[in-house]
Amino acid sequence: MFFGYRVIRDFIVTVALWTYYILGFLAFYSFFYLFAFWFSADRERAFQRLNHRLHRSFFSLLRFLAPGVEWRISDEVRQIRSSVIVANHLSFLDPILFVSLFERQKTIVKSDYFHYPVFGWILRTSGNVPSLSEGLFSVAMIDQIKALEDYLAGGGNLFIFPEGHRSRDGALGTFDPGAFKIARLSRASSLKVVRIANTDRLFPPGRFLFNACNAFTIDVTLAGSLVPDYENADFSLEGLMAEARSLLQEKAMP
Repeated sequence: MFFGYRVIRDFIVTVALWTYYILGFLAFYSFFYLFAFWFSADRERAFQRLNHRLHRSFFSLLRFLAPGVEWRISDEVRQIRSSVIVANHLSFLDPILFVSLFERQKTIVKSDYFHYPVFGWILRTSGNVPSLSEGLFSVAMIDQIKALEDYLAGGGNLFIFPEGHRSRDGALGTFDPGAFKIARLSRASSLKVVRIANTDRLFPPGRFLFNACNAFTIDVTLAGSLVPDYENADFSLEGLMAEARSLLQEKAMP
C-alpha cells in the first residue's frame, strides 16, 4: 500500500512539474521571449534573464511539491560572478539548477541541440557555447570564444560539467579537456569548483519519476577556487584539470 502511494505521488509530482515547465513556457514565457527577441537591445542578456526566471519558478514549485527535500546552497556559490564554474554532474537537474541560481549564465551544449526547433533558438540566442565536437575553429566556436572574455569580465558565469554526462553511481568520471580548453582560450581568470550532492536522489539518471516522497538534503557547495596563470611556462591544461578534480574529490570525502 505504502509503495503504491509513493509511486502514485511521484507520478503526480512529475507530471505537474513537467506540465508546468512546458505549458508555463508556452502560455506565459514564450511571449516575453518573442518580445525580447524583437525589441531588446541586448537579446542575449534578456534571454538569460528569462531563462533564470523560468527555472527559478520551476524549482520553487519543486520545493513545494517535495517538502521533505532540504536545499542547502551555500552563499559562496550564490555569490559567484565572472567565473567559469566547474561542477560534477549527477542529474538532469544540475544544469537547470545553475540557470535558476545565476541571472547571467551560459554553458557548453552539445552541438546537435542547437538544431532543435524552439529549444535550439533559445540556446543560441542565450549565448550558450557549442561543444568542441564541431571543431575548435568552427565559425560558431570562434565567435563564442571571442565574446566570452568580455562576458566573464562583465559579471557573467560559464558553468561546465567536465565529465560530459551524468554519473550513474555518484563517482567522479573522466574529465573531457574540451571545457578547460574553452576556459583557457577565453582567458578565464577565475575557476570556481562546485560540488553537487544528492540531486540524483531526487531525479535519478534513467528514471522518469521524481523521488518526491523521500527526505534528504541536496547540497551545493564551493569546493575551492583556482586562478590559472596561463602565461606561466609551467602551466598545463592537464594540471588545471587535476587540480579541479582533486578539489571535487576532497569535498566528496566525509
